[in-house]
Amino acid sequence: MSNTSIPLDVAAAEEHLMRFLSVEGVTGHEKNIGLAVCDALKKIGVPESAIRFDDANKRIPLPTETGNLIVDIPGTRPGPRLLFSTHLDTVPLCAGAKPKRDGDRIVSDGTTALGGDARTGVALLVVVAETLLKHKLPHPPITLLFTVREESGLHGARELNPSDLNGAEMCINVDGQMASELIVGAVGQENWEVEIKGRASHAGVAPEKGISATLVGAMALAEARQSGWFGKVVKPDGRGTSNVGIFGGKDNKPAGDATNVVTDYAFIKGEARSPEAAFATKIATGYKEAFAKAQSEVTDDQGDKAEVKFTHTPSYPPFELGKDTAIVKRATKALQILDIEPVYVFSNGGLDANWLDKHGVPTITIGAGQAEIHTIKEYVNLKEYEKGCRLGILMATLED
Repeated sequence: MSNTSIPLDVAAAEEHLMRFLSVEGVTGHEKNIGLAVCDALKKIGVPESAIRFDDANKRIPLPTETGNLIVDIPGTRPGPRLLFSTHLDTVPLCAGAKPKRDGDRIVSDGTTALGGDARTGVALLVVVAETLLKHKLPHPPITLLFTVREESGLHGARELNPSDLNGAEMCINVDGQMASELIVGAVGQENWEVEIKGRASHAGVAPEKGISATLVGAMALAEARQSGWFGKVVKPDGRGTSNVGIFGGKDNKPAGDATNVVTDYAFIKGEARSPEAAFATKIATGYKEAFAKAQSEVTDDQGDKAEVKFTHTPSYPPFELGKDTAIVKRATKALQILDIEPVYVFSNGGLDANWLDKHGVPTITIGAGQAEIHTIKEYVNLKEYEKGCRLGILMATLED
């Protein structure tokens, strides 16, 4: 199948996209967009019996309206089962989005983000299904996966039961900008947090009787930076990044209440990323050691120290696919047919692909026009969206 012979109905593809962009579904509240996708799939001929929601939301540690949406499309020729995936949710900034056409772009009204991340993927998966069914194109068995709570921690993909994928052997995840960019790997992330319990005292009358939780935190972070664990991390045995995202109290409260009271409590939260899971853990351990050192150096007049509780846990695993991997070869071949030069990308951010690969399904991520994501300047490049749709159809129909 050549570029010109791909039977893509561009107008219908854009109508699907406009429809899905107009349905609110911020992370954790995906019920309405899930139902909209179900309705669209049934209208294009997918039987209701092939459409289901899993129970991943029952395992997600945050309130989540619905599980992942999974759709099975029987093959019309033999071949390994393909998985097409994307995520249903958008960031909260997309709430109330009003999409409109502006030349070769779809934009919001300027008061919200748009939700092209990843409603371009949602629409693309529906377009692939519609094109296959409408034109009776030969294809292997296909499963469509629409995940929940991707934006708030990749939770839907993480809590997915791999057996629900019916033995899918490779996956095309749609969550990017350029059709030419094939994301073949991504870093893993380790989250860390620390609670510091000091002792309050009057800062003017008897500061020596207090133990400043703020000071322990500040000294620890300075030590982490001095030791090379903050920001861009390059060591002889690995590389990565780290950040301190929250420094205050709990529940969005400040660490202290008044300038004349020695701060008795602080809560700090951060992350560490690396292409190697063990090195992400090592970065987090570097922070732990920095807090232990600061704890030993801040005392009251009796030599008492603050209580420091440091914890860290993996958020998602890293992965990287070689160019000889079946799914990478399939995507490369499809792009070449479309006269698009592939660009292989290793992402510094996590994707559903991290967990899908961990579940045993090698996954690449392709783009379909989302741009300036998570900002009120977000837009969809319709030319790239069309390329992404053609790429998806071609990948679904290529001979092995």
